[in-house]
Amino acid sequence: MKSIAALQAVVTAAPFGREPSDAELDAIETEMPLILAEVDLLDAQIMTIDRPATELDTQRIRRARNRAMAARRDLTNRAGATLTGGVA
Repeated sequence: MKSIAALQAVVTAAPFGREPSDAELDAIETEMPLILAEVDLLDAQIMTIDRPATELDTQRIRRARNRAMAARRDLTNRAGATLTGGVA
């Protein structure tokens, strides 16, 4: 009978035991406005899961969606300006 224990280490991913790098932390910091806006949108949507949406709920969701789209637009524009060197 052939043992597969030696092959197991190749298939199993190595444990992640390191801290995030400075570049990864900077990327998170850059995306934080978008992350927070999407969390606000999700919170507004969650509040209407188990009950009918009122006019106030509809406005709250619409405002949160607009904030998330604006944050996504700003992040995309910032990334585009970085890639092109600021020349448009």
